[in-house]
Amino acid sequence: MTTVGRSGAEPELRRAREAISAAFGVQGLVFISLTTRLPRFQDRWDLDELALSGVLLMMVLLAGVGSLVAERLAPRLDSAVVLRAGLLVVAVSVAVVVLAPTTLVFVLGLAAYGVGLGLVDATGNMQAVALEHRLGRVVLPSCHGAWTLGGVVGAVGTLAAGDLPWSAVALVAVLPLAAAVAPFLARDHGVAASGTPVDVPWRAIVAVGLALVVFYTVDTAAATWGPVYLDAVFDAPEGLVALATLPYLVASGLVRLAGDRLTEQVGAVRLLRVGAGVALVALAVVVAAPSWPVAVLGFTLLGCGVAVVAPLSFSAAAALAGRDADPATRRARVDAVVARFNQFNYAGALLGAVMTGAVGSGSLRIGFAVPLVLVVALFWLARAFAPADEVPAGAR
Repeated sequence: MTTVGRSGAEPELRRAREAISAAFGVQGLVFISLTTRLPRFQDRWDLDELALSGVLLMMVLLAGVGSLVAERLAPRLDSAVVLRAGLLVVAVSVAVVVLAPTTLVFVLGLAAYGVGLGLVDATGNMQAVALEHRLGRVVLPSCHGAWTLGGVVGAVGTLAAGDLPWSAVALVAVLPLAAAVAPFLARDHGVAASGTPVDVPWRAIVAVGLALVVFYTVDTAAATWGPVYLDAVFDAPEGLVALATLPYLVASGLVRLAGDRLTEQVGAVRLLRVGAGVALVALAVVVAAPSWPVAVLGFTLLGCGVAVVAPLSFSAAAALAGRDADPATRRARVDAVVARFNQFNYAGALLGAVMTGAVGSGSLRIGFAVPLVLVVALFWLARAFAPADEVPAGAR
């Protein structure tokens, strides 16, 4: 792998890293700002649970469409250009969602936001992978950490802004608008754009994708059903049920910020297996918790355990895609893989939301046994992450 020299390129890459982290942070902040206001949207537009579920399903499916659009456009236009376009779509759609005068406009705005979400998810990870390869060291965990901590800021902002006029929420749209002008990483000089299909080694990449599905199943179960679990099983105080999510996010974000160094010191395979062990213990604590504070401790440990699965999945898949290829083919392969990887993301999110609730319809203790069983697969799937250990090799 080619690494950057001690030259004038280093300040440029440093600025690009800050810009990419900002894009991740803004994406997380906007997403959590909207999802934590879903009850408000539901009341505003008189949506029942079925209608709200349908609208959210539409948003997730359109995010998948946005990711596939990014896969097609990035080789022709460069991922930096498509990322800026995606951030602009997010900015406009958020303002429309908040200020919509009718239900139809609200739904159309949410549909546009879904497409923008997929565009930014895909191209943000393309940018992070390209930066990782240019620097010759791991950066994806800290980029994902910026997303998580952005989500924490969004959740805290929702709590703090409860008394503000509803229209003031539209100011959130300013953030992706500002991020769109950041100095993202341009395509390597000499790496030409390619509009032709590339041969991607999908079979080798599937195991890494399955690990990503497991992660998002666990992650969505914690984020979606955690507060309900505290309320339904333990009758926790209403103002404290969010503690199922907030400590989970904080723990996950902090581990991700330290994940770059941890991956280089421990290795992706070993780190993933240690994390799987922590997650297994954490989910056992959640399922067997005698009280809600113990369950909160379990969710916090869970955030520590699974934090690096997603970023290391992108690193491993990109390393597999880039093997034995010239620079132009490698970049095209990597961009295609990153865009497709978001489909595993959305599949896992749907599984986590649906399976945990369906299995736990009688008792959410049983429902959380679903991620408890699934996380065991990470011990076996971890061996597919060996290519991620090659990312920092060039720096060493």
